[in-house]
Amino acid sequence: MEGMTIPPPDRKLISYQYICIEGNIGAGKTTLCEMLAEEIDCKLVLEEFAENPFLPYFYKEPQRFALPMELFLMAERFKQLQNKIMHRELFNEYILSDYSFVKTLLFAKNNLPEEEYRLFHDMFEVLSNQIPKPDLMVFLHRSIDNLKDHIVQRARPYEQNITKDYLQGLQNMYLEYFRNELSFPILLLDIDRINFVENRSHFQEIKNLLSESLGPGLHRISFH
Repeated sequence: MEGMTIPPPDRKLISYQYICIEGNIGAGKTTLCEMLAEEIDCKLVLEEFAENPFLPYFYKEPQRFALPMELFLMAERFKQLQNKIMHRELFNEYILSDYSFVKTLLFAKNNLPEEEYRLFHDMFEVLSNQIPKPDLMVFLHRSIDNLKDHIVQRARPYEQNITKDYLQGLQNMYLEYFRNELSFPILLLDIDRINFVENRSHFQEIKNLLSESLGPGLHRISFH
C-alpha cells in the first residue's frame, strides 16, 4: 500500500549460515522450513523426493528396491546440495534445508542388508567429503504414534503402509548418530506437545532458539 514501509527480512540466524532441519518421516521438516523462510532472508533448499521413481515400489517391496532407491536418493541429494551450497555467495547467503546429506547414510543403514550397506557406505564417504556439514542441525522429535498420525493425515498413498517398526528403526539411527557427532551443534526439539503450525507462539519459540549460539554436540529441549 502507498506510504507503507516494508520491514527488512529478519536476519537473526546470523550465527548459523547453513541450517538443516531434520526429523523422521512425518515430523514436519518441510513445513517448518517453509514457515521460517517466510520470515528469514535465506535460500531455501527442499528435498525433491517426489521425483524418486523407486519410492512407491520400495514401500511395497523394501528388500527388492532398497538399494536402487538409496543410490538414486544419494545421487540426487548430492547434485542438489552441490548446486545450492557449493555455489553460494560466501559469507553473504544463509541456507535453510529440510534435510542433511547424512540422512542418506542413516536411511541406508536402516534399509539395506549388511553387505549392501558396506558398499553404500564407501560410496557415501567419497561424496560426503565434498559437502559441507551444517553449522546447526535441528531435529524435530516426535513419538512414533504422533509420526504415524501425521503420515495418515497428509495422505501420500505410497506412505500409508509405513509401519511403526520402520519409523522406530529410523528414529534409532538418528539418535545413535547424535551420540557420536561432535563437530557441530545438534538441537533436538521434543515437539509432541506443541503445534507450531496452528499456534504462532509455538513457532516463535522454535525460531527464537535458532538465534542462540550453541556449542558442538547434542542439545535437547522439551516443550510443555
